[in-house]
Amino acid sequence: YGYHVVENKTTVWDMWATALHLMGINHMDLTYRFGGRDMRLTDVHGNVLHDIIT
Repeated sequence: YGYHVVENKTTVWDMWATALHLMGINHMDLTYRFGGRDMRLTDVHGNVLHDIIT
């Protein structure tokens, strides 16, 4: 009943990367400083979901 993903599993980071891509922002370049190191909003997992854009 929708508890488990059957196909096309994505992550929150993928959604963030896609939203930033649609706004014209490269998610790999967008960083902020936290705890003395540069962090990305999409962490290391974010990939643009081209399938939902087309």
